[in-house]
Amino acid sequence: MVALTLDRGSDSPVSGYAGAFVTVLIWAGWILATRHTAATSLGTIDLGLIRYGIPALVLAPVWLKTGLTPKGLPPILLVLMVAGSGAVFFQVAAFAIHATPAASVGVLLGGSMPLATAIIGVTLFRERPDRMRILGFAAIIIGMAILLIRSLGASDNWSGCLLLPAAAALWATYTHAFRRSGLSPLQGGGLIAVWSFLIHLALALVFGSTLATVPAQEIGLQVISQGVLSGLIATLAYGLAVRRLGGTQAAAFTALTPVLAMIGGGLLLQEAFGPSEIAAAVVTATGVALSTGILSARHS
Repeated sequence: MVALTLDRGSDSPVSGYAGAFVTVLIWAGWILATRHTAATSLGTIDLGLIRYGIPALVLAPVWLKTGLTPKGLPPILLVLMVAGSGAVFFQVAAFAIHATPAASVGVLLGGSMPLATAIIGVTLFRERPDRMRILGFAAIIIGMAILLIRSLGASDNWSGCLLLPAAAALWATYTHAFRRSGLSPLQGGGLIAVWSFLIHLALALVFGSTLATVPAQEIGLQVISQGVLSGLIATLAYGLAVRRLGGTQAAAFTALTPVLAMIGGGLLLQEAFGPSEIAAAVVTATGVALSTGILSARHS
């Protein structure tokens, strides 16, 4: 909400940095909350209904005004946005998070996001990161490699290790699609929420839902984490960051989540982490600091 306030009447990148930082904090909490549901009866479809149902309701005046298919918005961009940060992304990411420790999720998901976004920017849109940012992306790769090498000798679920980068690629697609959509963060967030809620509603009708049997306290926790924070505030804050900073630089901030997810997983979920996880998180976080361009001679 700080980011949204700063956005009023200002083109300053300060609001973009605020939006990115708010997003990172919420995403770290989202990883922990989603990881927590692996031990409950809440399924990924139930979580999706909560995550997108609340912002769809709150932002109803916005998407009712724009329509479900706004004029001037190419249908392919709408599809990429809904898939990239909506229903498809959520199902892939939530399934992987249920099978993967929080520290690993932070590195593999948070680290893959800026890499995938940069690759799309370079290959499709001719973006040219400078040497310092390239060094940052290299550090992120090293951090991810440390974790994957450790996983070779462990009993980690490799489905999560493969699906998390896939989810990151979906988010990277959304990042560039939203940037070129011409929509405001409110409009984009509203459209993604309502379409994703409708998709999850259809999935619930086909595969069923356990929401009616889940304790109210558990649902309340997920309403705050999934619906209010992740589904509404983070979506708007990240949209603001993309507008102010550009797709690649905004996505680079997401790699700060490894350290937060690792610490949160240890403190709140009692998940063990050792030297490999600490090294992977620190190296990845260092990479994001460089990839944002804060040490570059030229900022873009």
